[in-house]
Amino acid sequence: MPNLPSAGGDRFVLVTEVGTRDGFQSEKEFIPTEVKAELINALIDAGVSSFEATSFVSPRAVPQLADASQVMDLIRRRPGVRLTALVPNARGAERAAAARVDMMASFISASETHCQANLNKSIDAAIADFNEFAPIAHKYGIALRGAVATAFGCPFEGEVSIDNVLKIIGAYMEKGARHISLGDTTGMATPPVVTRTVEAIRARFPEAIIALHFHNTRGIGLANVMNGLALGVREYESSFGGLGGCPFAPGATGNICTEDLVYLLHECGYETGIDLDKLAAVARRVQEVMGRDLPGQYMRSGPRLKLTSIDSVRRAVG
Repeated sequence: MPNLPSAGGDRFVLVTEVGTRDGFQSEKEFIPTEVKAELINALIDAGVSSFEATSFVSPRAVPQLADASQVMDLIRRRPGVRLTALVPNARGAERAAAARVDMMASFISASETHCQANLNKSIDAAIADFNEFAPIAHKYGIALRGAVATAFGCPFEGEVSIDNVLKIIGAYMEKGARHISLGDTTGMATPPVVTRTVEAIRARFPEAIIALHFHNTRGIGLANVMNGLALGVREYESSFGGLGGCPFAPGATGNICTEDLVYLLHECGYETGIDLDKLAAVARRVQEVMGRDLPGQYMRSGPRLKLTSIDSVRRAVG
């Protein structure tokens, strides 16, 4: 796995772009393979060093990501850039290994009901799939990432059991997956829920490297980021333009927006290694590709100290 930047020590925050996987996965109109790769390459040029680039799921299940291998072939790789792909089973792991991914990610829901809706299997069966493909990753020297979906709440069951979260993480850690991502699949996270979940994980698995993946369903995605920063979490997943939403959960809206997240981090004195102007340009390009307005704010408003000529605005009269 490539060495990722860590300049600034505790002031460095790793931003993982998930737009070409989580953002695109539920889009009905197929986005050309070349466009997906173009966007990733532009983000690499902007300084983004970590991606959840695509998914090696069944093309029948997610037609939008049927071109996973082709997308990986078109990415202009650079030292220090990590390309992660979602892998559901051993077959997907072999395809991902052939595509030379840097990291394989497994997703298991902490809610039994959502696990059935998302993976068509129980939590135990999903863990068994992970146990089957983890040795394939080890065989090829590919790092593992364990993601817990609905980690902060489920639209079908309400509060999720922290025991389920810890059970899944324990299964991941047992097979060598130290990187753990907590997914706020339908935007049910709040700062108190994030705090108790992160603290419970750290108490049981202090060696885990935690990343937080928030959605902005109820408008507090970045508030949850601020809480995560206060807890010492230094890795976040986000999507360009705020694109995304789980297709297997009612009411799920987009991920937190990458440009808005990076703007917040920079304004708070954190380092990301990302050029915000170039990042915003990519978000505007995504908006063109989608043919509709996206919820990202920074790409429209620009930096806080962007000044406007007084002569360019309407003045009050009378």
